[in-house]
Amino acid sequence: MALDKNGIAQRIAKELKDGYYVNLGIGIPTLVANYIPEGMDVVLQSENGLLGIGPFPTEENVDADLINAGKQTISMVDGSVLFSSADSFGMIRGGHIDLTILGAMEVSENGDIANWKIPGKMVKGMGGAMDLVASAKNIIVAMRHVDKYGKSKLLPECSLPLTGVNCVKKIVTELGVFEVVPEGGFKVLERAPGVSLEEIKNSTAGKLIVEEEIPEMAF
Repeated sequence: MALDKNGIAQRIAKELKDGYYVNLGIGIPTLVANYIPEGMDVVLQSENGLLGIGPFPTEENVDADLINAGKQTISMVDGSVLFSSADSFGMIRGGHIDLTILGAMEVSENGDIANWKIPGKMVKGMGGAMDLVASAKNIIVAMRHVDKYGKSKLLPECSLPLTGVNCVKKIVTELGVFEVVPEGGFKVLERAPGVSLEEIKNSTAGKLIVEEEIPEMAF
């Protein structure tokens, strides 16, 4: 059975490590805040000027003044700080973020990412993603494997305007976990529960690399 967006976020949370500073992009990545393993010290950063983001607030605890870069209300944990976006981008450009988790419209088999513009649609710009992909040490993409028309989003080459080139390390979709290998291609690391390798192959337009028996995800 393919994962829903919460399942994707829950699997990505397993990539976190104690002491990490992590930036969560708009969309599915923001849900990772709800699945940080208990007892793990991870500091979440948002480019609009937040350090120390907690899980999404319950309805009775919403504070409209506390929002992330996607304009969603958030909670704060003990030790959280607020500051200017200039300071926030200084952290990003200075290479102080250990892991960036982004959504995407397309990823190419050599790690290019397109996540900000669909031609013909009104958009304000790529926002902080441009700085994140240029500066991050490690980028994981959280996205749907296929679009609403059933077209693969893991491609030989991106057709949409690029946000970054050769920067994505790993992808988690509703169908599985994939590593972008240096020589180009999507190496299958895990299958979503109940998802067959054949289903993954049929949903992937880019080069797929299968080197061994592919285990199901464990949560």
